Amino acid sequence: MTPGARPASARELSRALEGHLKTITEVPAPPFGEALRGQLVADLWARTGVPVERDPAGNVVASLPGGRGPRVLVAAHLDTVFGAGTDVRVRREGDRLCAPGIGDNSASLAVLSVFLERTGARPDDLRPRLTVAATVGEEGEGDLRGARQLVADRGAEHDLFIAVDGHLGTVVAQAVGSRRLRAGFRGAGGHSWGDYPTPSAVHAAGEAIHALNALSVPSEPRSSLNVGTVWGGTSINAIAQEAGFNLDLRSLDPTVLEDLERRARLAIEGASQRAGCAVEITQIGDRPVARVDNAELVSCALRALEGGGPQAVVVASSTDANAALARGLPAIAFGVYRGGDAHRSSEWLDPASLVDGYRAFERLLACLAEPAAGRLGG
Repeated sequence: MTPGARPASARELSRALEGHLKTITEVPAPPFGEALRGQLVADLWARTGVPVERDPAGNVVASLPGGRGPRVLVAAHLDTVFGAGTDVRVRREGDRLCAPGIGDNSASLAVLSVFLERTGARPDDLRPRLTVAATVGEEGEGDLRGARQLVADRGAEHDLFIAVDGHLGTVVAQAVGSRRLRAGFRGAGGHSWGDYPTPSAVHAAGEAIHALNALSVPSEPRSSLNVGTVWGGTSINAIAQEAGFNLDLRSLDPTVLEDLERRARLAIEGASQRAGCAVEITQIGDRPVARVDNAELVSCALRALEGGGPQAVVVASSTDANAALARGLPAIAFGVYRGGDAHRSSEWLDPASLVDGYRAFERLLACLAEPAAGRLGG
């Protein structure tokens, strides 16, 4: 906000934030189908008077005038985990607003959109020099393609990166790496009675999942293994010719992640051989493990959250910030809403928390604009 401008009341902010939240949430943004929501956000941002463009990946990018201190690239992802055809209409249940994707990540896009409306086109020395983006491909098999493009194109022009994503009070300071694999099995198939016991691709996939579940997954450094989607077969009375699943492996340590992938591949291949089926394993995602000195950026984030409710926590996760950290750009993810059931159709959000999240985001930017923050950028 420019000096002398009237501060927004909580009621004004709440009305604006809820309005944008409903508008954004109700435009579907399934994986690889973010174009309509991207156009909506581009139109909303262009109305503020800031220059807006779309890059080759489909990201929406706005360059703000003025500011001081470090050059900061701020991003919130457009996509959700929900497929085309999902009912994304917002409904009120008591004190909650409910809809698939309402928190992750429509809330962040609403906060950025209101921020641009209030401050975007006006030079403002109470914030750093800003580029704001809405990115594609953060969820699922998107493999951070939007954030990767954004950082490749503009990372060298910026000193810091902030992914606006997650719950209020959570600061993501470390990137969790992930390796994602698709295992596709193929057998002879046939009639469930006449051709029994011809090898079944579904049975092979099931045996492989069982073998994966038996693997030892380190708890320190924290790691995880998850079969997220499974498919196969054509009929209850047909031996399946084809089946498969997608596997997500994660760790805080790159060496552990490599070893976990190696053991997972061996488990899958061994299961396919025992079941008498062929298997093809394809890598479909690779999010980097990365750690960069971002202590001062984290410190500003924690200051911005002081007095804002539950004690702030610093965690590791997988966000658009991974792409920046992998290129050596200090980065965090910063949450701006309270809610629950993310990645579920029952997802909900506390609308009153959006004002708190908006104000915390403003305080974070103000902290970065302080003279002492000059050492974070040129």
